Amino acid sequence: MLRPLLIALALSTVAGCATTPSGPVSSATVAPYRDEVALAGRIGVNYSHDGKKESLTVSFNWQQTSTTTDVTLTLPTGQTAAVINVTPASATLTESGKPPQRAPDLDTLTRKALGWTLPVSGLREWLQGYATDRDGKRFVASPANDTVITRDGWKLDYVSWQDDQAAVPQPKRIDATRIVLGEAVDDVNIRVVIFPSEK
Repeated sequence: MLRPLLIALALSTVAGCATTPSGPVSSATVAPYRDEVALAGRIGVNYSHDGKKESLTVSFNWQQTSTTTDVTLTLPTGQTAAVINVTPASATLTESGKPPQRAPDLDTLTRKALGWTLPVSGLREWLQGYATDRDGKRFVASPANDTVITRDGWKLDYVSWQDDQAAVPQPKRIDATRIVLGEAVDDVNIRVVIFPSEK
């Protein structure tokens, strides 16, 4: 089942970057990066496969600690499509009704499952409004500073915020487009919508 697998791998690959932001953040109105995060939302992926444009959408539950990331992907029917577990030692993808696939890391897992590596990293940071720009500098998103091209070639647009008037706004929607030599390419486009946290 390529479609749930593709989105599972998109999420698992971006989940693999577990680095804590380097260097201080200059603005006092920016939420500090958190190693421990629990989020829920929806992710949509547009991609090309065998010359045809495809798209799919799943809901996700995201749990991360300083060393692990666990993601559960749910289809619109309510069925669990895949469960992803990432640790410093391994990456595991379990699709419904199939034996788990394991690899030492996410790049190996994506190559094993798809035959090619999905070139995404950093969602652990993106979901919190952080990224590393193409010059290797720390980017912190805000309603006034909402676009960046990352070091690994993704253009991130922070389209909307949970509350853009809040003292510390949190991302609500993030659009990610693959960039090659300054131009958008249509192999993979990702839209992430983060649901408001339950208080």
